[in-house]
This record gives sequence, structure tokens and C-alpha cells, in this order.
Amino acid sequence: MKKQQNILIIGAGLCGSLLALRLGQRGYNVAVYEMRPDLRKTDISAGRSINLAFSDRGNKAMKLVGLEAQVNALCIPMNGRMIHDKEGHTFLSNYSGRDQEYINSISRGGLNALLLDEAEKHANVTIHFNKKCKSVDFEKTTAFFQDYTTKEEFIEDADCIIATDGAGSALRKSYYLGKKFLFSFSQNYLTHGYKELSILPTETGDYKAYKNALHIWPRGDFMVIALPNLDGSFTVTLFLSYDEGAYNFNNLTTPEMVTEFFEKEFPDALALMPNLVADFFENPTAPLGTVKCSPWHYKGNTLLMGDSAHAIVPFYGQGMNASFEDVVEFDAVLDQQLEDWEATFTAYEKTRKKDTDAIADLAIDNFHEMKAHTANPIFQEKRKLEMAFEKAFPKDYSSKYSLVTFNEHIGYREAMLRGRAQDKAILNMLADHEIDTTHLDDKTHLKALLDKVKTATNNILDDDNVAKTIG
Repeated sequence: MKKQQNILIIGAGLCGSLLALRLGQRGYNVAVYEMRPDLRKTDISAGRSINLAFSDRGNKAMKLVGLEAQVNALCIPMNGRMIHDKEGHTFLSNYSGRDQEYINSISRGGLNALLLDEAEKHANVTIHFNKKCKSVDFEKTTAFFQDYTTKEEFIEDADCIIATDGAGSALRKSYYLGKKFLFSFSQNYLTHGYKELSILPTETGDYKAYKNALHIWPRGDFMVIALPNLDGSFTVTLFLSYDEGAYNFNNLTTPEMVTEFFEKEFPDALALMPNLVADFFENPTAPLGTVKCSPWHYKGNTLLMGDSAHAIVPFYGQGMNASFEDVVEFDAVLDQQLEDWEATFTAYEKTRKKDTDAIADLAIDNFHEMKAHTANPIFQEKRKLEMAFEKAFPKDYSSKYSLVTFNEHIGYREAMLRGRAQDKAILNMLADHEIDTTHLDDKTHLKALLDKVKTATNNILDDDNVAKTIG
């Protein structure tokens, strides 16, 4: 394909702005259309998370576009989960036994602004705001827009259109409504929603809680989490059922009910949140859903990427990282210099979809783990053992979390299969008292335990492969 091709990108969020930057670096003519105002000039957060978990897969993309150092300056390292019980006791559960492995809290707006600035440095990249995509004619490779300010309607065409316009994608909707090809689509919601709250900094601008952790208040059927911001505040998120349980979003309708709920379930968090009631009633309650669809592309005309192709719930901290990795994987396919866009899109989807399906499933798993299992003694025992393995034998063992989060050289699906097998092996042996975790400082004893876990894990993987073959 000739590099002078014209590419239209719908959506200038994190994935779209990164894609525009990378394609601009490669020499393509890129036009980006975004329905919201320019976030560098207007606050558009509106109760949407202002910080995100940034880790190795996302950083791989920043290395690709040469922004690793600039993005690192926006990050606050989080070495583990700080678990808060109902009595106000806390303990830190590290993400890894290896000191160099941690995740980061990063400003969504700050990162997006940086990517937009860098993309616009390229003369072959233009970004247009307040332009809502109403539909896409994927057969003619044209997109129909309306200007929010003037209400003018117009059509743009290109050699190909890539939609990075999120879970409510106009292109995906056009695929579904067009009925011109076999398109499979599912959108599944959790029974829980979420609401953004905040812990403000002290009067001197300091943090009211430990800065370098993701704080979790797990309560079985619901939870609160908090991530640090550079200004000393924490972005707090309440995950709660819409209509089940003694307290739910549908019955928390008065300041007294909200305060009573937090006094009973999150007293130490409430002590840090004098602004709780104001935040609760000012910020919207939003749903949590998973989008899966297939195919992502129509011939060589159009392609879905990022959340528009595979929106996931936020409980593995991989939504942004997965979308950034989409750009890395797409870039690798472009390196193959296939004959046309159809071949490129086909190869990309074949490589990528199995991994995005896997991280969607893992994110659901982690929802249940975070709200309930993190406070479970047998889960804590498993984490204690895995941390000891990673610390003593850093090259020989990685937990499921480490495989997913810190091993960017392997795909999500491979990480999921091995990680689930390891979890099953360890939990089974702990339940059957086949593992003695009282002497984990004895390296010889620890190595023997690791060998047992590896053998059991490989047996589970072999059994699963046999079952698939028979099936």
C-alpha cells in the first residue's frame, strides 16, 4: 500500500489519539473527528474516572511512539493493593514479588492531552472536535457527521475508516443496523454500576492515605476503590448493585442513607471524605458492561479498534492498556506490508481477537476477586505463596496477575490459560493441605513447593488440552 493513503479516525480518546500519532509517524494522512470538545480547553470529565491504571502493555505503546519518559512523569507507582477491612485495619498485598513490577495511577486527561499534542505536531494529522459521527456507510467508506455548534451535517470519505469511538461506537451500530453481512454482537452488563467519589488532599496538599497503592475496601457483594492523583487527591469509585442488597443505588436516595451506608461499611473511608454526600449526588451512576463483536472489519473499508471492538469492565486495570496494545499489534501488521487494507485488517483481527476476548473474561473474574476474595484467608495464603515464589525464583514463576499485567511479550489468552491453571493447582493443594506455607523463608522447602505447583499446573493444562481435543 502507498503511504499517502488517507485514513479517517472516529474518536480522539486515548486509543484514537495514539493511533493518529502512530499513523502520522508512519506517513499516512490522518483526519480525526471527535464528538466532544477539546479536553485541553474544556473540562469534560463529568464524573468519569480521571485516573487509570497504566502498566507494561500500555508502556509498550509509549515506547513505540517515543513518549515513555513524558508519560512516566504523569505516573504515580502503585506497588500493591491496600486492603481495608470493616474495623479499619489495613494490609498491603503486593502485585508482584519482583520489586520492578508495579502498576501506575495516571491522569486520563493528562495522558490524552499529551497524545493529542504529539499527534498535532505532524502536518499530516488534523483533529476536529465537536463533530459527532451519526453513522458510517461502510460500503462507500464514508462517515456522516454533525457539528455540535453549527448543527451543520456533512460527509467525509477516506481510503479507510478506523473507529476508536468507544463502547457506543457509531461504526459498530452501523454494522449491526446495516444487515449487509453476518455481524455478531453482544453487550452484557453487570448487575452492579459505579459512581465516582473523591478523597481531597489535606490543606497542605498532602495525601490523606498511603500514596503508592490501589486502596480497596472489599465487602463481598460490593466495594470501594481509590487511586492516587498527582495533586494529593484520590479518585474513589463505589461499585454497588443497582437493586440488590440492603444498600443499593436504587435505595440510596437521601444524604442520611448514604452516610449511614458508609458509616456501617466504610467508616475509615468516610473519615477521609467530608465531601461524600455532595459527590454522591452530583456525580452520575454509570453501568459496567462488556462488548464483544465479530468481525471487526468490513472488507478493507472500515475497522473497529479499542473499546468500540472490545469494551471491558475495569477490574483488571487493562482497558486502556489493551487499547494501546491494539495499536502496537496493528503497527506490527503494517510492518508486514500486506497487499491491501483488507489483508491488513484480516491479519490484525486474527491475531488480536482471541486476546481481547481473554482479557474481557479475566476482567469479570477480577471483579469477583476484588470485591470478595481479596479478604478471604485462603486467597491471602495463595498470594503469600506466589509472592514468595516470585521473590525467590523471579525467572521461574509468575502469578496470573503478573502474567497478565507485567508480561507484555505474551498474549492475554496465553496468560489467562496458564494463570487459571496455576490458581486452580494452588487453591486445590491449599484446600487439601498438601502445601505447608509456614516455612516460606526456607528456599529448599520453597523450591519443592514450586516444583509441586508446576507439576500440578502442567497436568491441569494437559487435561484441558485433552478435553478440547475430545470435544
